[in-house]
Amino acid sequence: MDKARWFIAVLMVVMLPPAIGAWYVIHPFTRFWRRLGTVAAFCVIYSLLLSAAVLLWHFSPALIGRDMGFQPPLLVLAVPAAVLGGVIAKKRRKYLNQRILVGVPEISTADKGKLLTEGIYARTRNPRYLEFLALSFAYVAFANYSGAWAVYALVFPAIHLVVLLEERELRERFGAEYEDYCRRVPRYIPRRTPPPAPDRRG
Repeated sequence: MDKARWFIAVLMVVMLPPAIGAWYVIHPFTRFWRRLGTVAAFCVIYSLLLSAAVLLWHFSPALIGRDMGFQPPLLVLAVPAAVLGGVIAKKRRKYLNQRILVGVPEISTADKGKLLTEGIYARTRNPRYLEFLALSFAYVAFANYSGAWAVYALVFPAIHLVVLLEERELRERFGAEYEDYCRRVPRYIPRRTPPPAPDRRG
């Protein structure tokens, strides 16, 4: 149990920052990456992220912080968070495939992608980030290391800024279609029922 908790704590401090940092590298510089070309862009981007993960791994013994022990009450919170994250993931995968997930539409000049507005995307504009927050909480609560909690606390503002950058890029890519989507669907808190379909007449 203790080894599993330690491993997950290390995983959180090593992988969470690059996973979020990827979007800080992609979204503000989409025009540059498109000029560079998809293959070259991904080579540069993921080389940077891998280097960051290796550097964090090197310092992980210090970064994970203090072991605060296995806490059953935290496990009681972690289990429903994991279930919630899993449910969102299952619904999200029907629409957000791996190609979109790694950022191809943001970087490619040939494939701008499709604006996702169906299924779970008709209830919340950012199910992937809600899934990420729920699953990350489950892992961090199970591990219960101070450093992992500190990293998780930074996830909230970091993801919100990513969302703002992503929204700017989506407005450039989809224009009025995205503006209409934003008016109908909330950014985070899911609607209980999907909004009515937009009127396409006229």
